[in-house]
Amino acid sequence: MTLVEILPEIRRLPMDEKLHLFRILAEELDTSEDIYPLEHHKTYYLMTPYESYSAGKILAEALTQSEPRA
Repeated sequence: MTLVEILPEIRRLPMDEKLHLFRILAEELDTSEDIYPLEHHKTYYLMTPYESYSAGKILAEALTQSEPRA
């Protein structure tokens, strides 16, 4: 069975069963490999929406210009 075949069934699961599936899959991961893209003890600066008033204005304008969904 392929992922394409399984995904529609997974999407129909209730949220608690999706969470249970997620936990099962996480336990199956091979953690011996270095799968973490971030380095320890290094500072990463992340863009956040805090005090980004121009972004909020642009988003508000985009929302008012968009057509309502049917």
